[in-house]
Amino acid sequence: MAEAKTTLEIVADHRISRDASAPLTYPFAPPTDYGEMVEVADGILWFRMPLPFSLEHINLYLLKDGDGWVIVDSGLSTSMVKDLWRKILKDTLKGAKITKIIITHYHPDHMGLAGWLHAETGAPIHMTALEMLTGRTLKSEGSHEVPDEVVSFYSRAGFDDEQISFLKNMGYGNFSKVVSDLPVGYVRMRGGDEIKIGSRSFKILIGSGHSPEHACLYCTGEKILISGDQILPKITSNVSVYATEPLANPLANWLDSLKMLSQLDEDVLVLPAHNEVFLGLHKRVDEIAQSHFRRLRSVMELCATPKTGVEAFGALFKRKLKGFDMIMGLGESLAHLHYLEKLGVVARDESGDMTKFKAVGTFDKNTL
Repeated sequence: MAEAKTTLEIVADHRISRDASAPLTYPFAPPTDYGEMVEVADGILWFRMPLPFSLEHINLYLLKDGDGWVIVDSGLSTSMVKDLWRKILKDTLKGAKITKIIITHYHPDHMGLAGWLHAETGAPIHMTALEMLTGRTLKSEGSHEVPDEVVSFYSRAGFDDEQISFLKNMGYGNFSKVVSDLPVGYVRMRGGDEIKIGSRSFKILIGSGHSPEHACLYCTGEKILISGDQILPKITSNVSVYATEPLANPLANWLDSLKMLSQLDEDVLVLPAHNEVFLGLHKRVDEIAQSHFRRLRSVMELCATPKTGVEAFGALFKRKLKGFDMIMGLGESLAHLHYLEKLGVVARDESGDMTKFKAVGTFDKNTL
């Protein structure tokens, strides 16, 4: 039996049969204020919490569970978000029992208040093992000076003195500042598990690339997908290489995860962590895959002459990056370069002070 094609292969081979002209649809007006509830299905509430950076907010969800409620994702650990949660628990939910706290992945805007909510409500935290262990490890590190190994990683990728200075001034281990203390115990979620919430049954689907073992919740009976950051309607989730795993190939994992989502029903209602609740899952999967195909081709063309991770920015970003965006941008750039390297169409050169990548083949649908 022939090996199944990846999503990227399908896109590159022009085998998308869906209507490319059909737009995504947004069936619900978003909340107009933090903590305001929008019911997107019977017993499923959508609301938002603030974020102190460009995304501005995260979408969180409450699911009716008999006489109680399940929380999906927690928001960042800040005094403002804690106050909003206190109001929701007291006024919106009228002191009803919280039965579960489900965290899709370890990033601070999702995991930040999980431990605090557990302490406030007594509800157990449900997470996949890699997400919990990654978050617990980062929380335990504390904040300190940036290790030389990390400085070397960014320097070899093309950061100049000004950018290295910014990196050092940020410090290392800032995760612990925006994530509350975690309890010793948790409930492990695994791919394929079924979680009963009220009258609904949700299957746990695992994605990777944005984070190591990201959990999505899919209700097959009602075609509802709580997607976390695994699929977003208007922006693409960050897929990055970090100093902690400098040879990683996260884009391959990300594209495989898109393929997994493309197997779900087209008319699924998607409840994402950012932007708006939407319909049009297959179209969005195609858009993201096509975008990565174009970006990979652009990076490949740019590497006709050897390029560092920073020098490859020109193929990926229209604006000049600075500050923290430089760090995020480098992660994305290296993810694309490493994907091409694994395909064997760019080669890594470590001989100088900086790591460079040079095109050694061609990139088109026949490369995949």
